[in-house]
Amino acid sequence: MQLHPFAKFVAILGRGKTKQRALTLEEAREAMSMILRGQAEPEQIGAFLMLLRLKEEAPSEIAGFTLGTRDVLARPDPLPRADIDWSSYAGKRRQLPYFILSALLLAQNGVRVLMHGAGEHTPGRIYTEETLLALGYPVAGSLAQAGAHLDARNFAFVPLPVMSARLQKLMELKPLLGLRSPVHSFARMINPFNAPVMLQGIFHRGFMDIHAGAASLLDQPVCAVFRGEGGEIERRPNKPTVVGTTHGQGEMTSLTWPQLLAEGHAPPDQEMDIAALVDLWAGRADSAYAVASVTGTLAIALHALGKADGVDAAQAAAQTMWQARDKALLPLAS
Repeated sequence: MQLHPFAKFVAILGRGKTKQRALTLEEAREAMSMILRGQAEPEQIGAFLMLLRLKEEAPSEIAGFTLGTRDVLARPDPLPRADIDWSSYAGKRRQLPYFILSALLLAQNGVRVLMHGAGEHTPGRIYTEETLLALGYPVAGSLAQAGAHLDARNFAFVPLPVMSARLQKLMELKPLLGLRSPVHSFARMINPFNAPVMLQGIFHRGFMDIHAGAASLLDQPVCAVFRGEGGEIERRPNKPTVVGTTHGQGEMTSLTWPQLLAEGHAPPDQEMDIAALVDLWAGRADSAYAVASVTGTLAIALHALGKADGVDAAQAAAQTMWQARDKALLPLAS
């Protein structure tokens, strides 16, 4: 019986501890493009994803999966311009998504921000799509429409199912398989408009080297990775933040950003009311934690964009932007 064309990729991962190896970038690229084109069987996909999870992903695999995904995306030609790619796949359960305000501040100051993410794959979390809709922001129904949103207001959000319905289905396998799959890692790196600056939020410090290594293999001009609140691209102001940055194919450099608040622990937000983001923006409410989270995250973004030299200058620039914000912006007028 002739082997299925995809079987070779399962075999590479499943040969046992002494013979298994990581997929090369090109192997991973081919494997993911086959999966997303419907050229692999469900049994193969399940085995493939769980063998990867057991082995743990290598940078070559994450980079290859990213390229394989880009190969099948229906991307506009020419590509719309984005200055920064901001992924949002984790959701928030302890604190509101203050990073959204950081991204909107960038947009208000002329930076074109493309945000993309998934929603409702883990119960009990608030996701970016529902938050943006509550703030009056439209969600793009295609990558072409995302380009139009960037032209209109320097900000666009594209849900993962819009970019790739098959990729969304892979992410939804977590409750069925009982474990997260590599999709949760490489979806963050899709960067559909090839923005020169990419931000990455991670759950665990161990993923920093994997994401930085993948960004280097992708020759990403700038990629800044840090352990964010809840796994999102959001600085935790009550703790020091180590940011690993790669420039193209160079080695990762690390920079430690100091904690902005004295207290070492932030109690969870019991309300998780999205309306509180509007009140904070409008100046009707105040929270030292929230403001520090917004400005601290913004400072990291400004530094990655090359708009501030050094930690102190970036934080000062972020605070100035916050103080000068258009308080009537939220909710966005239709």
